[in-house]
Amino acid sequence: MSNEEKYQAAFVESFSVEESPFDTSVEYNSIEAWDSIGHMELIANLEDAFDISMEIDDIVDFSSYEKGKEILKKYEVEI
Repeated sequence: MSNEEKYQAAFVESFSVEESPFDTSVEYNSIEAWDSIGHMELIANLEDAFDISMEIDDIVDFSSYEKGKEILKKYEVEI
């Protein structure tokens, strides 16, 4: 499974959204499931998928699908 697939799978699993076609414009609170609890579930799924531990500032800044890709680069995860 590619990093892109792992990344999308974390969103699909965390928010119970359709896998295909996946809406890459999704942002925090743009879907009902991406609330504060859903956000922490997403972070936990991403940390597990990529074997990383995100810093608090990065967790707070993780506000969209695209922003998340930028943040993961900091942890040497290329999407």
